[in-house]
Amino acid sequence: MSELLITLLHLAVFLSLSFVYCKLALQMFQQNRYELYRYSKWLFNKRNIRFSYAFVYCIVILVVGTLFKSRILTLLLTAAFAIFVLYKENEKTYVKDLVVTARVKRQILVMAVLMTLFILVGRFLPADVLGVACIILSYLMIYPMALITYPIEEGIKKRYENEARRILEEDDHLIKIGITGSYGKTSTKNIVNDIIGSYKYTLITPASYNTPMGITRTVREMLKPIHEVFVCEMGADKVGDISYLMDMVKPKYGVVTSIGPQHLNTFHNMDNIIREKMKEIEKLPEDGTGFINLDNEYIASYKIRNHCKIVSVAIDNKDADLVAENISYGKDGSSFSVKIGSRRHRFTTSLLGRHNITNILIGIAIAMELGMDIDQIKKNVRNISQVEHRLEVKKINGFTFIDDAFNSNPVGSKMALDVLSMMPRKRVIVTPGMIDLGEKEDEINREFGRYMFDKADLVILVGEKQTTSIRQGLQETGFPEENVIVFATVREAFAYIYRELSVKDTILLENDLPDAFNV
Repeated sequence: MSELLITLLHLAVFLSLSFVYCKLALQMFQQNRYELYRYSKWLFNKRNIRFSYAFVYCIVILVVGTLFKSRILTLLLTAAFAIFVLYKENEKTYVKDLVVTARVKRQILVMAVLMTLFILVGRFLPADVLGVACIILSYLMIYPMALITYPIEEGIKKRYENEARRILEEDDHLIKIGITGSYGKTSTKNIVNDIIGSYKYTLITPASYNTPMGITRTVREMLKPIHEVFVCEMGADKVGDISYLMDMVKPKYGVVTSIGPQHLNTFHNMDNIIREKMKEIEKLPEDGTGFINLDNEYIASYKIRNHCKIVSVAIDNKDADLVAENISYGKDGSSFSVKIGSRRHRFTTSLLGRHNITNILIGIAIAMELGMDIDQIKKNVRNISQVEHRLEVKKINGFTFIDDAFNSNPVGSKMALDVLSMMPRKRVIVTPGMIDLGEKEDEINREFGRYMFDKADLVILVGEKQTTSIRQGLQETGFPEENVIVFATVREAFAYIYRELSVKDTILLENDLPDAFNV
């Protein structure tokens, strides 16, 4: 066989083998926000079992290479394995698949060039060694690719971001509202939009577009001269994020929904989280207004370094400017009174949960600050749309689900269990637990398990290793072990629900689990 044909075979076989692993590496890099630090934590996670097929291949190919020293046999085995993993990849469904954006296309191009160069240079290595190296390098190639594309991505990002800043600065009449919080910011953003949307023509950042690039895209692609209000969700997972976004958007109104232990892997401690989140209020202009949740102990005890107007809301803290009282829940939603000064107003909503009541209070406060009539506010609160995956009541195949599958957190998960506890018939929770909580993750999930006692009748856990701490918490309360079921995948859990449960039962779906954490 000619050397050229051997070289082409090498290239085709080993590039095919690398394809699946490069795709998975890019998928995880994307889910980890294109940050090498986060990607490294995923890659070297001791619980990562994604390499099982690759491990078997590596052992077999090294043994065959050592015993037979046949380049052709090794190529054939590698080709067979490449076909197998391509087939398995085609069959597999991910919670969150790779989104092929323009940025990812550039990354794919660079990785393809790097892998091709490596295989061409490495064709003189023993084929078994090259096969093993291709799998390993598929994951490690993220690092040189990220370094190569970094200047390009930063240049593109900066150009678009500067354009967004200019658009916002030139629109003198645009009312800008910034919303942040450890949890509740997306729900609050949607609630504010539903309440004031009939009063002002409003644009909100879609979905979870709460990063500089997400906000940039919203401004460049969606903001029109007709818009009167821009409601901007601002996310933060490290020190400096909120300050950066506040300097970028420059809102007159700022909201902090809550503060709690999230993203501790990157914030490192609660003091950093508190200071950064409160920048949403401290960086407002002096003629601006800050809206805060006084039921949150971190917010209530924080000394705000700004002389702007502050409007507070609460359920438990009676010193707040707006206080929710006499709350009742049912399958059709919630009703409550709001004390504003010496007056009380009764509200109804389809939303469930204390945190949604708090978020509605913030929406009411903002609407009043903008001059909206209280009767119109009541009507709009009554018509608030359920927020997708946030205590959203839905029917699936006749079963009643409370969908709280977006980014569970310590406070929200307890509120979701409180809502579940009020439901009739059998109460079921399906959860993989909470993630991205740093060193406190096991402790928080153990407390989550303890809190399920008397709130749920059946606990369905997804992921044996991921949910160990929850099971420990359940055991500490004496929760019946026969009422705790563990499945490897969400699909298996749903199959059990449809097979074994009644349509009269209520099932709480608490937290989603992206593939980067599904280990």
